[in-house]
Amino acid sequence: MKNIKDIDIRGKKLLVRVDFNVPLDEQGNITDDIRIRSVLPTLNHALDENAAIIICSHLGRPKGQVKAEFSLAPTAKRLSRLIGKEVGLAPDCLGPEVEALAAALMPGEILLLENLRFHPGEQANDQTFARALAALAEIYINDAFAVAHRAHASVVGVPRFTKGKAAGLLLQREIDYFYRSVSNPIRPLVAIIGGAKVSSKLGALTNLMDRVDKMIIGGAMANTFLKSQGVDVGRSKVEEDLLDTARRLVIKAQEKGVKLYLPVDCIVAPELDAQVETKRVTYQEIPATWMALDIGPASTLLFNEALEDARTIIWNGPMGVFEIDAFARGTMAMVQAVARSHALTIVGGGDTDVAVHRAGEFASISYVSTGGGAFLMLMEGKKLPGVEALAA
Repeated sequence: MKNIKDIDIRGKKLLVRVDFNVPLDEQGNITDDIRIRSVLPTLNHALDENAAIIICSHLGRPKGQVKAEFSLAPTAKRLSRLIGKEVGLAPDCLGPEVEALAAALMPGEILLLENLRFHPGEQANDQTFARALAALAEIYINDAFAVAHRAHASVVGVPRFTKGKAAGLLLQREIDYFYRSVSNPIRPLVAIIGGAKVSSKLGALTNLMDRVDKMIIGGAMANTFLKSQGVDVGRSKVEEDLLDTARRLVIKAQEKGVKLYLPVDCIVAPELDAQVETKRVTYQEIPATWMALDIGPASTLLFNEALEDARTIIWNGPMGVFEIDAFARGTMAMVQAVARSHALTIVGGGDTDVAVHRAGEFASISYVSTGGGAFLMLMEGKKLPGVEALAA
């Protein structure tokens, strides 16, 4: 896979796929612009090469319909301020008016196309839609790691029809960091896997079991593992149909010599609510009608000790329902432990990303991935369609 620095883009017209799917408040203001800032190195390099830049992205889920609340207008405004250059916003992402704007774009100028998902052809990977997008430029650059796992028109269709194609610097950096952490890590390699469901991360758990030295499991998914070992977890969230799978993974860890760490205590409550009574108990003491909603202090200490000799740490998924303050301490403590380790640390996944930002430790993590689904797909050992399209 070539990146933008490996090909000649001087004076050329580029179609750059980015991920400007940023969070907005009720007034339509951007509340977190990290995804816009992340592509600035690619855009600045293109400007240094005097290229004309056409940017395309999606925002939200308009389901193939034009909806004003999903317009990319706020991102055009924010990008203009961040890059110090006026960014024009096209009225659509294709059609005669857009074609005229693209044709008139001069080197050093930037045009942002309107939301790709206003057209059903984007998510359907419609080849006519992809060809129309490709016709706007000479060279396609994919700098949208967060959608590299999607077989959408702007991700896998467009590269088939442009004269040149390459990865942007963000996509290249994401891939490089992931393979440094998993394919060729400095050991010991520790994986921290959290979140709600074993089912959503079963592929990652299975694949990583062949690669890591230690694995820490937290979040609601830990309940399934603990129940598979005969622990009564009360009304805690459990995937009953995956108890045998969890039991086999525990056995696989033993056979592979992987040290598997599960929580030993938890914060419990009768309901998932910010106002209810909570208490800390060991997993053997969970009341029958209560549920585990965060790891407890003993688990935090155990997990911290497991990280002490780590040289590479990869983390996906929170330790509890950290959106509610009463159940956030476990996740926040894990952020602190990872941030203060002397290891290469790679954090991926939307919830984990939010936790790192909330804890104020973003700058202390080696790399925070911009993609949740794409990051998880790599953890499963699968290839990303968007990356494969660039290499084809």
